[in-house]
Amino acid sequence: MRRVLADSTFLRVYVLLALALLLTFGLALLGVAMVDQVRREHHREQLAEVPMRLLAQRLAELPAEAHAPWLEAQARRLDMTPSVLSVDSVSLGYFSRLRLERERVLVQDRGERGWRLQKLLPGEERLLQVDLASLSEQQLRGLTELLGEWLAEAPPGERLARLTRVAGGSIPVTLGDDPPRGLDAYQLGRLADGEVVIRIFPGRWSMAMYLALPGGGDEASWLAIGPVEAFEPVPGSLQLLVVVILLGVLGATIYLIVRGIEARMARLELAATRIAAGRLDTRVKVESGDFLGRLGMAFNGMAAQVQSLLRAQQDMIRAVSHELRTPVARIRFAVQMVEDMTDDPAIRRQLQGIDVDIEELDGLIDEILTYARLGSDAVNGREMQASLVECRAMADRVIAALAPLHGHLAIELAEGPEVEALAEPRYLQRALQNLVANACRHARTRVVIRVQGEPRLVRFDVEDDGPGVPASERLAIFKPFARLDDSRTRSSGGYGLGLSIVQKVMAWHGGSAGVDDSPGLGGARFTLLLPQRPDSLEPPRPA
Repeated sequence: MRRVLADSTFLRVYVLLALALLLTFGLALLGVAMVDQVRREHHREQLAEVPMRLLAQRLAELPAEAHAPWLEAQARRLDMTPSVLSVDSVSLGYFSRLRLERERVLVQDRGERGWRLQKLLPGEERLLQVDLASLSEQQLRGLTELLGEWLAEAPPGERLARLTRVAGGSIPVTLGDDPPRGLDAYQLGRLADGEVVIRIFPGRWSMAMYLALPGGGDEASWLAIGPVEAFEPVPGSLQLLVVVILLGVLGATIYLIVRGIEARMARLELAATRIAAGRLDTRVKVESGDFLGRLGMAFNGMAAQVQSLLRAQQDMIRAVSHELRTPVARIRFAVQMVEDMTDDPAIRRQLQGIDVDIEELDGLIDEILTYARLGSDAVNGREMQASLVECRAMADRVIAALAPLHGHLAIELAEGPEVEALAEPRYLQRALQNLVANACRHARTRVVIRVQGEPRLVRFDVEDDGPGVPASERLAIFKPFARLDDSRTRSSGGYGLGLSIVQKVMAWHGGSAGVDDSPGLGGARFTLLLPQRPDSLEPPRPA
């Protein structure tokens, strides 16, 4: 039952961990989606960086009265709506203003209406705002031409320095003396005619723009923008695979941690079970100083204290029992002297009664000493000296010892094959003899002993045709000095220790003792279950 409860406890832990992993899975997918969205926005900002720097630089170089006509001309040329606004007139958040102050470009996705780009003009408290519905070839050609015109206004030696004022971000913008590689003759001819050539790279999902700038002599400068890479979101299958792998690693790590804790708790449970079975020398191996290690140390301290208290109790019982033998012996000697000094029949009858009482007291002391010895062996952890026992021969010896004392009963050993058991011979015979003696005290006419060899255990059954044991008393009957108040009463004799000794002996062997109703005789059936290892019954190998 304890094992089932422990399993259910850890099952609940595993279920909660599984739910936590599912929650982590959902949060991880959300996190991946958010990271992908941030990457998308960053890509848009990088694409808009060069065009917005170029427009802002061109606008800053013009006088204020020329801003409006120039913006109108660029609106027609680039198919977009540029405007200059005061920073205070635009509703911006703290982080948006901070990004503008750091010369970053703000990109706002307006859904079906396209995008809105915003950039602070150099040295002014105004910003350039551009609204565009989409990105088209007209805009790419127009921006390339605009950049070429702006660079062509400078002498050839100053163009590279001017280019660095607008270049930056993830889009490469270069100015070289050699024609671009990879272009065919038709494209080179168009470049020589002053046209913008757009080259597509299908395998890379990117494009580049080229333009020839007039040089100071016969040679031209070659402007190259790109390649401009298309945004590549992380594939959903890859996202899912990464999340599953991470969750698998996390789940395996958590499982190993919890499994280690469960194994240590199982060892603690096993130690508690062994102590409950009477193995008071059992201790838990303390492997660390964590909470389970401290629990193990506390458990060991408790076990040592219980063992010490029980050892003191057993020592006291044994000492008192030994001390009782001296006055009992003196009383017996005195009774014998008085018996030798008188011939009065009445006095001799009384003396004989006293002698019977002394015999009972002697028997009680023997039972107490046996019970204390068994308890002392368990408390001190003494290993039993086990050997192979022929169980049917042992049962015959018990019958031979008790049959003369109960002549009115038929004590029988049921037929069956010979059975061998690995046990301590003296104590196992004592347990069986106590059960048979108990049955003889309560049987009316018949006692039957059965010995059976079952897989991994040997079973002894002692049945009688007496009144039986009530179901409510079947656990209490194995306690020391337990006596029943029904037909199995004090008039039947006994001291209340015989069945306790049986239970101690079986617990020491790792077995059990129980009682139920006899199906054949109608009285009580006491059962001993003695566990056996499969290799314990093999005959010894010759030397």
